[in-house]
Amino acid sequence: MKKMSFETALIHAGQEADRLTGSVNVPVYQTSTYKQDAIGRDRGWEYSRTGNPTRKALEDCIAALEGVPYGLAFASGLAAETAVLGGLLKKGDHVVAGDDLYGGTYRLLERVFRKWGLEISYADSKDPRTFKKAMRRNTRLVWAETPGNPLLNITDIAAVAGIAHKGKALLAVDNTFATPYFQRPAEFGADIVVHSSTKYLGGHSDVIGGLMAVKDKAVFEAVKFYQNAAGAVPGPWDAWLTLRGIKTLSVRMKAHEANAFEIAALLARHPAVSKVFYPGLEGHPGHALAAEQMHGFGGMVSFELKGGRPAADRFFKRLRIFSLAESLGGVESLACYPVVMTHASIPEKDRLKRGITAGLVRLSAGIEAGEDLLAELERALR
Repeated sequence: MKKMSFETALIHAGQEADRLTGSVNVPVYQTSTYKQDAIGRDRGWEYSRTGNPTRKALEDCIAALEGVPYGLAFASGLAAETAVLGGLLKKGDHVVAGDDLYGGTYRLLERVFRKWGLEISYADSKDPRTFKKAMRRNTRLVWAETPGNPLLNITDIAAVAGIAHKGKALLAVDNTFATPYFQRPAEFGADIVVHSSTKYLGGHSDVIGGLMAVKDKAVFEAVKFYQNAAGAVPGPWDAWLTLRGIKTLSVRMKAHEANAFEIAALLARHPAVSKVFYPGLEGHPGHALAAEQMHGFGGMVSFELKGGRPAADRFFKRLRIFSLAESLGGVESLACYPVVMTHASIPEKDRLKRGITAGLVRLSAGIEAGEDLLAELERALR
């Protein structure tokens, strides 16, 4: 059979019709355990922490979408990240992480795994040479997030993969912002791809989840053991909701990107804005690289307001369509203030060093009518 196109895989990968009833949607297997036919003889399922047919469909789907053999689903994006770190690393191992990363990832590294004995260094997400410089003899994992959160920096996946592999380390890429619709990191050498499926994959701000796609069987088995042993798995309803969201990923991402382009263009010419961060703009330092390793530029736009916190307060108070809220990637437009919200766990001096200022605003462009979003921003920036 000919390999399915991406849009077809969104709807069918891992989601064959139910053999018993013919249901075209994967059933919600709302069960904690499974009857066994005899001692040591089950029907492929034992206990839903270990495996559940609805969850398995989601795991097979993300593997197909990222173009790798193996997939795993978790209770949240951070649970997926924890499984990478806890399932593959040990005390004394070293991690190199790009510096434009989600504040929750920083918190996990610094306040959980550092005290467990992991050593952690940070590299400039934009410059592969800094990853090379940060490598040590005990480096076992390189972590990249591209586009980055919240400054939309672009990391050269192929270059960083080469550096990691030369040092006998794995490369994990957080692909949440791009989704496999716009970027497939495994094609450029990533060993592990992680998603907060809460965001674009679920797509409707109604479910928390995390997904992982893995190239190598030994890596998969190690992380799967951790998944079962630690138990941070999604329930079948969460898996089902995420599968339902994934079916419309291609049409949603086109609409997100179209609105983001218009928003970025408006912000770039607005006198109240000092900087705009969107890789689709030709002036973005990572524009050329993004055009090479991505199939589009995504729906996230960040910008810096002139006037710092007072200007930000005025801006957020005037919003009606954009909601001031954590998260991103839903059909509705969201506005976030990283200093207080998503990146508050990073110390102020480190935030400022990375460019996360009191004037920084992060927008998740929804799929509403573009003219309404532009009119809203014009009014809020007035």
